[in-house]
Amino acid sequence: MSIPVIYLDTCSIQRPLDDKSQPRIYLEAEAILAILQLVEAKELELLSSDVLGYEISKIPSINRQSEAKALLKISSKNAPVKPSTKELSEKIIAIGVKPFDALHAAVAIENNVRFFCTCDDKLLKKLKSLDFGDNTKFVSSLELIVEVTT
Repeated sequence: MSIPVIYLDTCSIQRPLDDKSQPRIYLEAEAILAILQLVEAKELELLSSDVLGYEISKIPSINRQSEAKALLKISSKNAPVKPSTKELSEKIIAIGVKPFDALHAAVAIENNVRFFCTCDDKLLKKLKSLDFGDNTKFVSSLELIVEVTT
């Protein structure tokens, strides 16, 4: 059986760096940290992308930026943005998804990622409505930890 490949968008990668005084943020951060432990244990494979690298490089806080970059170092592969990725992202933008979010989703779909994780509720709702006949499942961090540990 192959190791499931996952993709964490920028907000998921940053979740462990957020203020955890709210219960939901605390739980999501803990879920992301547990997911990253599974990646380090080689029970999951993390896909990075040029989109993530670029978006992380634009984080205003140098501390958050360096922490996010450090988290990406455990990824096994980096996916480039190809012309086909941009074409697919345009179809995703057409359903109301923001351009960077659409690029993240397109990278995940094109690379046959099993789970695409985001902490953005509005984005998640839109992505769950997608039907490109792909194998990528769009999940929250809490849904992802349940999927990969049960």
